[in-house]
Amino acid sequence: MPREGTVKNLSGTLSARPRAGVRAGSWLSRLAWVALIYNLLVILWGAVVRLTGAGAGCGDHWPLCNGVVIPPSPTLHTIIEFSHRLTSGASGLLAIGLVALAFRQTPKGHPARFGALLSLGLIILEGLVGGVQVLLGLTADSTDPARGFVQGIHLANTFALLGALLLTALWARGEPRLRLRGQGRVGWLSAIGLGLTLLLGMAGAVTALGDLLFAPAPGTPIDTVRRDFSASAGLIENLRVIHPMLAVITSVYLGWLGVWLSRLRPGQEVQRWTRVVWGLLGAQMVAGFVNVALKAPAWMQLTHLLLACLLWLAVVMLVYRALTGLGVQRPARPVAPEEPAPLGEPI
Repeated sequence: MPREGTVKNLSGTLSARPRAGVRAGSWLSRLAWVALIYNLLVILWGAVVRLTGAGAGCGDHWPLCNGVVIPPSPTLHTIIEFSHRLTSGASGLLAIGLVALAFRQTPKGHPARFGALLSLGLIILEGLVGGVQVLLGLTADSTDPARGFVQGIHLANTFALLGALLLTALWARGEPRLRLRGQGRVGWLSAIGLGLTLLLGMAGAVTALGDLLFAPAPGTPIDTVRRDFSASAGLIENLRVIHPMLAVITSVYLGWLGVWLSRLRPGQEVQRWTRVVWGLLGAQMVAGFVNVALKAPAWMQLTHLLLACLLWLAVVMLVYRALTGLGVQRPARPVAPEEPAPLGEPI
């Protein structure tokens, strides 16, 4: 008899299939997917706040807006910033509902509980980072180098939040929990891929801030680079060149990672998400070139950010499928042939 967790096919091989987690219920999974999509929209609206210079629309007050709960006679910038705070607050309510539903529908120790709690914690941290930006005046036209640092931290926390919501949705529908120990080469190759993608996003956030505060120089991109390293340039301008260089390095590594993961864990899901990552990498490279050629218009920056979020989620899915080993084929243990029955005895 095959061991638990394996299925014997017609060719006599055993297909390894990880034990599925306890299915939490369709409502929890649906709520997690809704929270993920909703937070993607909140992230894009936050970029609109930055691009319009509306980050100071509520003054230096947080969590209040201009010192009151609901600002009277708001300006356009106040409406944009206040609406972003309202949508961010709604994402917190979604996260609280996710935690409550996870604890109601899942048994103790279920990974969906951990994912929901992690998502709530990251949403709270997201709000605190935004509050720090407002209270320190790192909004609107501020060129303080600390703004670039906080912007990078903000993006890293955003990516972590999206990843937590994605895993929560997967675990809620019964997908296996992550096993980090004993992964060997697959584990550390995947960790490098996630780390590079995270750093690329953080560098992109700083570059986008630089494009907003310091418009690209007239002429070619080389002229912009020369100006970014002139004697009068600030730290945010100096860091702007890191993103395109890191984009090339990360793209090459992720392309190579997909090939290796497909060999080390040759499952259908790994191959599928490898193709998705490759497609998004190609789209991001095209978007990056167009962004530079058009001198970073607002609509192109929003497109670039959306693709960056989707690429991050695709890399998380690829790593998750590789670490859980879905669809991996393993050779069967040799089975002793049955001895023929003696002549004259019934078979």
